[in-house]
Amino acid sequence: MLLDTTSGTIAYDERGSGSPIVMLSSGAHDRHDFDQLRELLPSGFRSIAPDWPGHGESPAGNAPASAMGFADVAEELVAGLAPEGAVVLGNSVGGFAAARLAIRRPELVRGLVLVDSGGFLPRSPQVRIFCALMARPRFLRAIYPWFANRYMRPQSEADRRVRDVGIATTRQDPGLAAASGLWRSFSSPEHDLRKEAASIQAPTLIVWGKRDPVIPPKAGRTIAATIPGARLELLDTGHAPQVSDPDGFAALFVPFAERVFSGETSEGPE
Repeated sequence: MLLDTTSGTIAYDERGSGSPIVMLSSGAHDRHDFDQLRELLPSGFRSIAPDWPGHGESPAGNAPASAMGFADVAEELVAGLAPEGAVVLGNSVGGFAAARLAIRRPELVRGLVLVDSGGFLPRSPQVRIFCALMARPRFLRAIYPWFANRYMRPQSEADRRVRDVGIATTRQDPGLAAASGLWRSFSSPEHDLRKEAASIQAPTLIVWGKRDPVIPPKAGRTIAATIPGARLELLDTGHAPQVSDPDGFAALFVPFAERVFSGETSEGPE
C-alpha cells in the first residue's frame, strides 16, 4: 500500500485487525525488520509498518533525508492511519521519530516503545566527527558492510537478512543518499530530545540490546531516568533486538501493548 505525505510517497503494509501498532524501523533497514515480531502478535492487533523514504519499496523523498523529516513522515502516517492513537514502536531513528511524536502529538501515542533509540546521546566531538564521516556517500558505502556486521552481531538467518538489506540499501541511490542524509542530521541540535523527553506522558517501554555498539545501553538508562514511569529491559543482542530475539522481545512487548489498550497504564516492574 502507498501513502502520500508531504515528504513524498511511502510504502507500508498492514496485518491483522484491531488495536493499532505502528512499527518504525532503523535507518538503512526496511519494514521487514518486524516480520518475526508481527507473526508473534496475538489476534486483536493491527500492525502497520512503513518503509522510510528511499528505503525498501518507498521512492526517494522530495527533500534531503533527515531524522526530523522521517519523524514528520511518522506523524503523518499515524495521524492518517490511526487517528485515535496507536502504540508506536521505533528502533534507532524510528525510536527518535516515535519519541518526538509522543512529545509533539501525545494524543496519537497511546503507548511508546523505544528500541535502541536515537535522539538521546550528547553530541560529543567524537559523535559529530563520526556522523560527518558517515554523511559522506563514498565513505558510507565503503564502510557499511563492516558497520552493519558489527551492529547487528548476526547469529541467525534473520540477522543476516537485515544486515544484507542495510548493505544493499547503502550501495546506491536512493538508499545511499537517504542514509547519508540521516547521518548528517544526527549531529543536529534538533536530534537531541533529552530536554523534551520529560514531558512524555505515554506509558513507555524501553528495550535495548546489551551488545549494541552504536547506541550503547547507557542511552537507554538515560531515557528510563528521563521519561516518567518508563521501564527499561535489556536483551542479549545488538542494535535490533526485535530481529535477533523476537521471542524475548514479544514476551516484553505483547503484555505491555495489552495493558495499554486495556487502559492499565502503570508500567512498573513485572
